[in-house]
Amino acid sequence: MIIEKIETLNLAVPLHTPFKTALRTVTVAETVVVKITCDNGVVGFGEAPPTHVITGDSLASIDYAVTKIITPQLIGQSLLQSERIFEKIHAALVGNSSAKAAVDIALYDCLAQQANSPLAQYLGGYHERIETDYTVSVNSPQQMAADAEDYCKKGFTVLKVKVGKDEIATDIKRITAIREKIGNDVLIRLDANQGWKPKEAVRAINEMEQSGLAIELVEQPVKAHDIQGLKYVTDNTDTMIMADESVFSPRDAKRILETCSADLINIKLMKAGGIHEAMKIAKLADVYGVECMVGSMIETKIGITAAANFAASQPNITRFDFDAPLMLSGDVIEGGIEYEGKQIHLNDAPGLGIAKLKEDFLQKGMD
Repeated sequence: MIIEKIETLNLAVPLHTPFKTALRTVTVAETVVVKITCDNGVVGFGEAPPTHVITGDSLASIDYAVTKIITPQLIGQSLLQSERIFEKIHAALVGNSSAKAAVDIALYDCLAQQANSPLAQYLGGYHERIETDYTVSVNSPQQMAADAEDYCKKGFTVLKVKVGKDEIATDIKRITAIREKIGNDVLIRLDANQGWKPKEAVRAINEMEQSGLAIELVEQPVKAHDIQGLKYVTDNTDTMIMADESVFSPRDAKRILETCSADLINIKLMKAGGIHEAMKIAKLADVYGVECMVGSMIETKIGITAAANFAASQPNITRFDFDAPLMLSGDVIEGGIEYEGKQIHLNDAPGLGIAKLKEDFLQKGMD
């Protein structure tokens, strides 16, 4: 199976409502789709959204990295030597993790199709079912409480609540308002998106613990580079602390795991550079007995289908953050994963199970 052609196109899908975090506000999900065609007719899809404040990737840089840097090294290569191909992708250029991820995902789609296996089974096939949380964007305490109640009425039993944009006291008011509105039967996870300083984080988390707000975990409370600060928070709170932006690569994960700087790790394909490196992170965490979440950026169902299949393949991936397609005003593909409330159903078709790419949100034709 020889790589014959690699193409890119841009899609843009409006969100139902703005997605707000401590780092950014998103109203339109933009993404670069990668399509790989092999000489035997197998076609694989991948995608990469631009997330400037996290990965540094832009639409232009993703397209350039894929078409001008990575593609020339892969055309004519045999997928029977997949390890060599993945090595070429990651050696081709520094950074550009989202661009690498888009190509990586499309290649895994091709490999699983060639094996006539759904991607989750091709990668390991551990979980038979997965459930996503739903994200509550940063707003006023009253608005966030109302949003949380609405999501619970729709059947979601785990909420990921964004904080870290304002003063600690305001964040505590937000969580208190949400807990009062939804009761104690729903899990609440906090994501500060690097918005707190270490001592602030400890003070806030301890106060929430003492107030009985029952927070399951706090994700990335401090700056990504501040591993010492992350460890300080982990060591001085009872609530589980999850590393997100602090972990892009297996090397990053190794540092976190060796120093016990976090209790959990959030793996994202766009940070890791795709499934190949994400699998290394999951396996390494498993060696240390650490559980992982698989999350995402604001992606369409192409990237989330890949992430969900990867997440379903490994035993130590126990938490799933795949609500992004539910925030979009339309679906860009036929096939892939399907949602039934919080339940995610994996496609039984080979690979990602993408039957067709819709053109409703097409911004640019194939190069």
